[in-house]
Amino acid sequence: MKEQVRVEWEGQALFEDPDFPSDDTSVLCDGSTPLGRLVGTLTWLRPQEICESPALFPGDINLAHPKQGLLGDCWFLCACSFLVRNKNLLNKVMPPDQPQWGDSRYRGSFQFCFWQQGHWKEVTIDDRLPCVKHSLCFSQCQSPTIFWVALLEKAYAKLHGSYEQLWAGQVSEALVDVTGGLAERWSLGDSGSELEQRPEQDSYQFRRRGLDLNRLSSLKDQCALSCSTHRGAGGQEELSCGCPLFCSHLKISLISLGAAELGQYHAMTVMEWQDVTTVTGSRVLLLRIRNPWGRCCWGGAWKQGGVGWESINHSSAVELQSRQADGEFWLDETEFMSQFDDVTVGYPSSDEGHLKSIYTGNLLTHTHQLVGCWTNGHSAGGSRNSSSYGSNPKFWLKVCDSGEVVVSLFQHRKCRNAEKPSQMPFEDRKKPKHQRYQAIALHMWQVEKKRFNLSRLLNKPPCAATQCHAYEREVILGGELEPGYYLVIPSTYHPGAEARFLIRVFSSCPTSLSALKLPAPSLPLPTDGEWETTYFQGSWVEGRSAGGSRNFLSHWQNPRFPITVCDKSTATSGTVVRINLHQRRPDTDLHPIGFHIYKVQSERSVLRDQDVVASCVPHCYTQEVSLALRLPPGSYTIVPSTYQPGCAADFTLSVALRIRRKVVKSQERLGRTIQEISHISVMQSKTVAAPLTSVHLPVPPGV
Repeated sequence: MKEQVRVEWEGQALFEDPDFPSDDTSVLCDGSTPLGRLVGTLTWLRPQEICESPALFPGDINLAHPKQGLLGDCWFLCACSFLVRNKNLLNKVMPPDQPQWGDSRYRGSFQFCFWQQGHWKEVTIDDRLPCVKHSLCFSQCQSPTIFWVALLEKAYAKLHGSYEQLWAGQVSEALVDVTGGLAERWSLGDSGSELEQRPEQDSYQFRRRGLDLNRLSSLKDQCALSCSTHRGAGGQEELSCGCPLFCSHLKISLISLGAAELGQYHAMTVMEWQDVTTVTGSRVLLLRIRNPWGRCCWGGAWKQGGVGWESINHSSAVELQSRQADGEFWLDETEFMSQFDDVTVGYPSSDEGHLKSIYTGNLLTHTHQLVGCWTNGHSAGGSRNSSSYGSNPKFWLKVCDSGEVVVSLFQHRKCRNAEKPSQMPFEDRKKPKHQRYQAIALHMWQVEKKRFNLSRLLNKPPCAATQCHAYEREVILGGELEPGYYLVIPSTYHPGAEARFLIRVFSSCPTSLSALKLPAPSLPLPTDGEWETTYFQGSWVEGRSAGGSRNFLSHWQNPRFPITVCDKSTATSGTVVRINLHQRRPDTDLHPIGFHIYKVQSERSVLRDQDVVASCVPHCYTQEVSLALRLPPGSYTIVPSTYQPGCAADFTLSVALRIRRKVVKSQERLGRTIQEISHISVMQSKTVAAPLTSVHLPVPPGV
């Protein structure tokens, strides 16, 4: 081992990343995890300072698998295990032919790519890695001379702001981040509570989140599969504290453990599963599981020398056991279903980059994506339990031929960014990670044509929907759809909840996706009623339609927009109407704007002879002007104008009429708070001043 750090390599200065420095600020976020006890004990070394012959990736694939260290990111390492088996994706995440140690082009930097919110983002790091006494303290490979996992983990930590930000997470999130595809979580427990009987008017179809390995059989060599446990055995915390990196001896034999004794929130990788015939002629499904701790820690009938192996042919038993690498074990389907709480399934992809359905194996060759947001007072209408549901963002999905269509709603998570804690809002720093998600859902209605009555449509049950609003980063809806138009509405559970999101569509048939682009009204929509809003796009064109105010004879050249109030139940009190005029000009070059409302007595009436019902004057130098009033049933015309004639500009006029709609008792439900996978194995170490203890994140209360 070299005694001093070389800052040069063959006379060339090595890269040192100023955005992710080699100090405690890159490790810690808020000190809420045991990582805080590493402060002052870490040294940052490059691979050539850790071993004599470092390499990025080995020739033997078994040596490339990740091995967990002191960081609670087993959820991320499960995604890394999938990359080991998929060279195309590995090359996308870790671009090939990067100069390594011993290469004359080597300068101490590496590039990685992660899928983030709709596109691939490149992350560049230096190769200085956190160590305790010349040993990597976080993740590494089975071989101590291989460094792709340690470097990838550092790049992922930089993407999130610190290593500590990787403590606890979902395997599904990591899979999407390294594949750009889709991943679904399926519950292994009693799903009765999540699949309660819906009322008759909401008996639409959705996919049941249950494991069916037979359905995945044709794709088992292509899809990613992970299993996790969310429960721990009482009084067994010491059993889940064995550190694979620093511990030289254990107080107990870990080989007798089951999933519960591994502790809460631990994730593992399903490497393969296979039907095996027993000596009695029956069949048993065996699964090979890999623990990211990198050592065997499982009991049961199928442990080494277990009684389960006696029930199958000896040659088959020997062949299956020969496939086990370090940290792997076999178990049967019954044990699997009883020991783990859920599985995560990542959609496989073809060599051309097209996703394959995990339900049918169909190639989803057509893709679209659009961004959107829920804005309080405008487009954050909440669930179908709320009368403001119709104000949520809306998307048109056109299905050209019969085929399988998968729609994903992906919300942007505030804490998953490169901000340091000091840059985050204080209330966001205090929230547990699961609370920084909104509870989201997708609903879909089939319509005969693009012109329809929204209120009537929303009174009908959707043709498809996610089963409930879930505190997850992404929810997925899919199935076979017939040709036609579909209205897709993403929503949060609570009205007024704000977030940005991405709608993605993958299909086996030609489709198109478009958003109903609605500008924001100036006045917030109240939550005690529903509003039907109409938007008009117009322009004042000099010499043609820029007539100016009523002070000028040319006023009648201005654009005119007819509206009709037809709610006769409000004939006495009048219908509440909100009118907003928005000019599309920069703030530094605004025109004074306003509008007048005229009552139209008959179709043959001359507008200049009609009475002005209301006016939004004087004309103001603002981006938009608004007026709220009550109008009795009848026909009206709105004339927007600038104060002076000849002032050219584009504008949007919105007219919102309050309508009375009986709230549908849809009984939308709020899903359970998601459990984040965070488990690590840590024991006392002579290299750390104080003993590190395992942390079991509390199970968030149900909503």
